[in-house]
Amino acid sequence: MNVAYVYPWDIVGDPSAPDRLAGLGVEAVALAASYHSTRAATPYHPSHRVLDVPYPAFYLPIRPASWSRLVPATPTWTPEDAYLQARDALKAVGLQVHAWTVLTHNSHLGTANPDLVVRNAFGDPYPYALCPAHEDVLEYCELLVKEILTVGEPDGLILEACGPMGFGHQSVHEKTSGADWTPADSDLLSLCFCTACADRYPADTRDRVRATIDRTHPTQPTPAPTTGPTTAATSTTIGSSTTIGTTTAGSSTTASATTAGTSTTVGATTPSTHPLTIEQALGELTDEVRAVRVDLSDSLRHRLIAIARNTAPNTPITLHANPNPWAAGAFAPLPSGEPGADVLVANCWGDPATDATRLAQLKGLSTPGQRIGAYVLALPPRPADAAALADQLRTYAKAGATEFHLYHAGLASPQRLAAITEALRQHA
Repeated sequence: MNVAYVYPWDIVGDPSAPDRLAGLGVEAVALAASYHSTRAATPYHPSHRVLDVPYPAFYLPIRPASWSRLVPATPTWTPEDAYLQARDALKAVGLQVHAWTVLTHNSHLGTANPDLVVRNAFGDPYPYALCPAHEDVLEYCELLVKEILTVGEPDGLILEACGPMGFGHQSVHEKTSGADWTPADSDLLSLCFCTACADRYPADTRDRVRATIDRTHPTQPTPAPTTGPTTAATSTTIGSSTTIGTTTAGSSTTASATTAGTSTTVGATTPSTHPLTIEQALGELTDEVRAVRVDLSDSLRHRLIAIARNTAPNTPITLHANPNPWAAGAFAPLPSGEPGADVLVANCWGDPATDATRLAQLKGLSTPGQRIGAYVLALPPRPADAAALADQLRTYAKAGATEFHLYHAGLASPQRLAAITEALRQHA
């Protein structure tokens, strides 16, 4: 199954949209049911060409009795039932509709509830990032999934940001690149020390992180931990998903590439060097800190899968996932796999060889019958080139992808939609 991603406003008010999407050759559409703020081009819409979405919103009717402390916001830029209107229009042309659900990435709720957001080792809050160590956040995510399945009745459920967000985020006029923080620094700045997280780590973790970021002491030679995967390369990313090695505009995601297998000895650093990986920075604390981080995503994911299966037992569940245990963002860490999901989707927005490695790792974690998806970028900096896109699809298929999730059919120009159509035809 191939899936095209769209927003509700791409469909509502544009009667030509459903047939245009069906013509791509995909079987399903990932339709945003809960999504963060953005500024989006709308190149086909009869009424506008640019749409400003100033805050995260829920695109189904809000039923007050269904929520607890955290209640999502209603949009003003599209109808309150935009998801339902778009769903019906898409299904009328024979497309399946999967509910694209963004979970912990919510600046509206984070700003209103600063006690529930991720805070780094210096106490700085990340208002866009709800921390899943808090019961209120877990409950909100459960209710969000339940409402989408109950009211939206989708053909599938796609879970994005199913874990803690991290340092990387494209906020208003982002100004963080000049600090020259390394990928390891970004991973360290993604560790949460909010009131619900801080005491879970070894006692001196915060001091170790702060000292490393501030370069206040030389890094001591330490062996690598003896369990868990070793991060061979890390990439700080900003985009609706991941762009390896670069920073791009878009919504926030921090993701990291990792090398599968058991740990090997990390080269000792000297006073004149800085840790290249988070494992080198944390040293003997690595295993305990990593376990805390992975547990945050595991706990949220297990609760959401349970509530989804109880609410809509036959609805397939897709996870946006990253095999790297230090990942933070839209593609949550999944270093041990998840048999409760139907599809595991890896980000493929960067170097195709690196993307293929990540896909192969996710494939290695999958269970029999579990599908692997490649989240493929069809927007800049990718060219509007069908041959180049088809070549990438072949690379990802060889790495284990059995379906392609195409980003983004509402933002792409006519030339890019034509490239998607032709690339899928060549790959069929």
